[in-house]
Amino acid sequence: MITKKIRITQTNGKVQRLSDIYPIIETNTILNKTITGIGATYSEIKAPRHSIIIEPTKPVIYGKINDPKHKDDNLKGVFQGVYQDEIEDYIEKSLNQNKWVKILTTPESFKKVQDAFEGIDIDIRFDGYFLLFDEIQKSVKDCDYRQDITLPMDLFFECREKAVVSATPPTQYADSHFDDFQLVKLCPDYDYRMDLELYTTNNVLQRTRELLKSLESDKKPIFLFVNSTDMIHSLMKQLEVTKESAVFCSEKSVNKLKELKFRNAYEVWEESMMARYNWLTSRFYSALDIELSETPNIVMLTDCYIAEYTMIDPYMDAVQIVGRFRNGVNKIYHITNCDKRNPIKSKEQIEESFKAKQCVYDYLGTMANVASTASQRIAFKEAQATIPFTRFLDEDNQVDPYQVDNYIDEETVKVTYNNYGSLPKAYQECGYFNVNYVPKDYKFGDFERLKIESKTASIREKRKEIVAQLEQLGECETEAECQYKRDLAFADSLTVEAYDLLGKEGIERLRYSVTKMRAAIILKKHQVKARATDAVQLINTYFHAQQWYSAKTIKERIKEIFVALNIPIVKAITSHTINDYFEAREQKKRTGRGYYLVAPRFT
Repeated sequence: MITKKIRITQTNGKVQRLSDIYPIIETNTILNKTITGIGATYSEIKAPRHSIIIEPTKPVIYGKINDPKHKDDNLKGVFQGVYQDEIEDYIEKSLNQNKWVKILTTPESFKKVQDAFEGIDIDIRFDGYFLLFDEIQKSVKDCDYRQDITLPMDLFFECREKAVVSATPPTQYADSHFDDFQLVKLCPDYDYRMDLELYTTNNVLQRTRELLKSLESDKKPIFLFVNSTDMIHSLMKQLEVTKESAVFCSEKSVNKLKELKFRNAYEVWEESMMARYNWLTSRFYSALDIELSETPNIVMLTDCYIAEYTMIDPYMDAVQIVGRFRNGVNKIYHITNCDKRNPIKSKEQIEESFKAKQCVYDYLGTMANVASTASQRIAFKEAQATIPFTRFLDEDNQVDPYQVDNYIDEETVKVTYNNYGSLPKAYQECGYFNVNYVPKDYKFGDFERLKIESKTASIREKRKEIVAQLEQLGECETEAECQYKRDLAFADSLTVEAYDLLGKEGIERLRYSVTKMRAAIILKKHQVKARATDAVQLINTYFHAQQWYSAKTIKERIKEIFVALNIPIVKAITSHTINDYFEAREQKKRTGRGYYLVAPRFT
């Protein structure tokens, strides 16, 4: 592959536009922009030729056709809900008015565009129409769950005028058609790396909670990129930010969230829909232009235990995510856990694994062809159809090169998330970020939380797991531990309350029965209420208003009273507990910290 390098400069903080340094994209070109937001799509829209631009998703097209910069550019967006006759009318009207045809289409809707041209006897392969496949990396990233994303490729390679573009193109292609393309690489002559805070942790929820709390005083909008609608919904509730949130996701996910009574979910991006916390799934990772008057904070979240597809690829995903914000960003964060169950394999081993799968598939096919009986032939064919290699086949049972690239890419990313050391290294090697690596672990992590949220475990098993974690947690000594107990209560408030009042043995005697636990809680509360009056009297006996007591004395005496009266300790007893019984002011003396008791709350 021939490589052509083009220098790109920055003057007074303003980067050169593509149209300034490479005004017409040449045919049979892989354009590696290196950086996002330099106007590749803009350049093609303005180019003096007919263009068909294949964009990864509807939101990208929606943004372009509604952009004031393109109000005079005769754009036509094609996606679900736009029909062939509309496209034909647009083409004929444009040609009759001597206007350039400028069609932006999703890959899935490209067939309608092709049929529309054929319907008016135009062959886009040879009749002067330039095909630009924007964000080509998406054909690799998404083809495992968007099977139609590569549908345009067969016709694409037959076209005389064509090119692909990306700031983060794949480093190699299984599709041999690209062997004849030239690589045009833009080479910035300035440092374009961005600062990124990488937080590795065993508890994504708690680390996110702490980060958002630290950003409370910063009134800038926050954009959180999470490729799981279920995870977004769960996080919004547990972080208590649902009312301040907006979610941008697929139409299917919008409907799902509305069924869960969340209304601020949208299929397309508009600034008017923006909230304090803006959650975006992977359909908004690439190509979209988000132009804001202020620089937002960007938070990328990965939970390997909830879903592999939440893994952010440092080279492709992270770069594209940050590149959505055309006027820059304030700070960039990535919070993630790691999963040691992901095997460590080199790229050569991953490719060898693919070849081994293909070898087994071909062997079964050969055995079917040489089988001595029809029954054996059928048995080999049935076995061949069930092995994992079939995921790499297209509808004609030929190897799909994009599925191969997708497999290699997915397995490579999984290796990155095997341990805390791999991810910082990957970020450094990608060359786009200056990484500040901040690891932080907690007593309980995401794997423990996953046991409680498991969809396969029985309710009794989940309750047993919660009790086991409460036993290990003991008396909460840190805010993180107190918060984890609140998270457990969020998952199952009944079990946590029963544990606090009845203890592990009490719950086990009731065999985790909901009815029996509720009844026991009512009886216990009645007993506690009766003893609470005695507690107030004893505390007023031991402590007197208008006097100062050390923190140590307060904590020890209140604990002694609770133990003597057999009162369950619902929350950790500290010196601060005295505030429940007295109006008190915290004061320090030479002997240490303590409280001056102003007046009793109860008499």
